[in-house]
Amino acid sequence: MARIKGVDIPNEKRIEISLTYIHGIGRKLSNVILKNANVDLDKKTKDLSDDELSRIRKEIEKYPVEGDLRREVNMNIKTKMEINSYQGIRHKKGLPVRGQRTSRNAKTRKGKGKVVANKKK
Repeated sequence: MARIKGVDIPNEKRIEISLTYIHGIGRKLSNVILKNANVDLDKKTKDLSDDELSRIRKEIEKYPVEGDLRREVNMNIKTKMEINSYQGIRHKKGLPVRGQRTSRNAKTRKGKGKVVANKKK
């Protein structure tokens, strides 16, 4: 298995797909990276030479991925919470942040239903 930015990428898949296992790299960015590194999109990861892998690693260094990206996103969320913006308040309360309804959905953010005492009458 090739290791890029501390992530083992699968050998049996095409390199275009394998790069998406790295947090912060999707299909589009993967294609851009491979194009700039002069690597064929259809090559499997196990067929890459050391030279091609090093070119891919050098190209990935230009983008915020993995730990740096996670840290940046968490800092942005903390900043919103500190300045008490609407989104920050929603983050604090554990509610959906982007305008979704909460009356019937939002089970992922809100969690399991809370039992209310003496509800039967």
